[in-house]
Amino acid sequence: MTATTTDAPPPAAPAAGGPRSRAPRLTGARTAVIIAAALVLVSLVRIVTGAEQLTSEGQIGAALGLAVPIGLAGLAGLWSERAGVVNIGLEGMMILGTFGAGWLGWQTSPWLGLLCGIGFGVVGGLIHAVATITFGVDHIVSGVAINLLALGATQYLAKVFFTGGDAEAKGGNPKTSPPVDSLTDVTVPGLSPGLASIEKHHWFLVSDLAGILGGLVTHLSVVTIIAALLFAGSWWLLWHTPFGLRLRSCGENPVAAESLGVPVYSYKYAAVAVSGGLAGLGGAFLALVTSHIYAEGQTGGRGYIGLAAMIFGNWRPGGLAMGAGLFGFSDALQLRNGGETVHALLLLLVVLLAVLAVWKLYRGALWQGVTSAVVAAVVLVWYLLTDSVPGDFVGATPYVITLLVLSLSAQRLRMPRADGMRYRKGQGT
Repeated sequence: MTATTTDAPPPAAPAAGGPRSRAPRLTGARTAVIIAAALVLVSLVRIVTGAEQLTSEGQIGAALGLAVPIGLAGLAGLWSERAGVVNIGLEGMMILGTFGAGWLGWQTSPWLGLLCGIGFGVVGGLIHAVATITFGVDHIVSGVAINLLALGATQYLAKVFFTGGDAEAKGGNPKTSPPVDSLTDVTVPGLSPGLASIEKHHWFLVSDLAGILGGLVTHLSVVTIIAALLFAGSWWLLWHTPFGLRLRSCGENPVAAESLGVPVYSYKYAAVAVSGGLAGLGGAFLALVTSHIYAEGQTGGRGYIGLAAMIFGNWRPGGLAMGAGLFGFSDALQLRNGGETVHALLLLLVVLLAVLAVWKLYRGALWQGVTSAVVAAVVLVWYLLTDSVPGDFVGATPYVITLLVLSLSAQRLRMPRADGMRYRKGQGT
């Protein structure tokens, strides 16, 4: 079996009612055009509304820090689902990662804590693999069980290891670990001050680019660099090697893969173990980089948002990275700037909905086009009659963005064909 560089499914027979329509492929050139158009639009909104924080260095740096654990959770889901195993248990594996990193990190070093977080996540992944692959348990049921088991186990273990003795003397308690030393961060010398100077001029587009680049080269955690390398490595390994082709074949048609000599069980186990390790790394990032302690509940549903980012990215690393960045950006807005900056995004939403309405009407989708136009009008009235967004809505911004993005991208999605299906060796004979 040889590797290919595409992920296109084999041609399908036309539907009975006519030829099958396919959404245009999101190529690299189209992605670049979309990113450029989005940057121009955000720059225009910044100038019109005066919301200078939209593309500031601090905003981009905060967004990157919030996007990394979401992206790692999404990448974990991608590995598992490309092999045909739905992994709803990502949240639980992240919880295990946070505990492992905090537990070993304060006793030894943050680097060993990082490895421990990954290891705890792998354990969670293997439990999910045994349940779904070996015993054929429903994937959703097993994932929910992993989440509940991880939450209960870490709450119990925190009471055992973080209370009494040296741990309590150093600040531990039943809900948090003692503080962990910081991991190394990187700032590109000479580049960051120059970009900050350009950003302060608030020039159209130029200052926005400077702010974005400044956020990407200033106080960058080493774990963030590792995460970027993992994204690139996953793309190359899954789409440009024989190993990746075989693994993806297990998620598309395991019976056909088995007939060609692929050890389907082994590939599924490997994929789910890697998935658990990546989710554990995302949890370790929260414990070691974001807060420097393990804290009960610190994942905050990021495992589920990571799944949403994976779906938005159509089960591919590039789209997943864009989705994680979007969710991290919206989360950073509501944490750093409150209602006024989020209010400026209402104008951006009006423009996007208006463009969507025109596109749908052009494509003949009358109902969807009219609905988008009506919603755009309502949001425009909201923007014009208010100066800020209520605090409750600001806090819900990341989740509103999640629902909006998934609803707009649903028509172009194609999950692996055998994703979530039970498989038994030799079932095709």
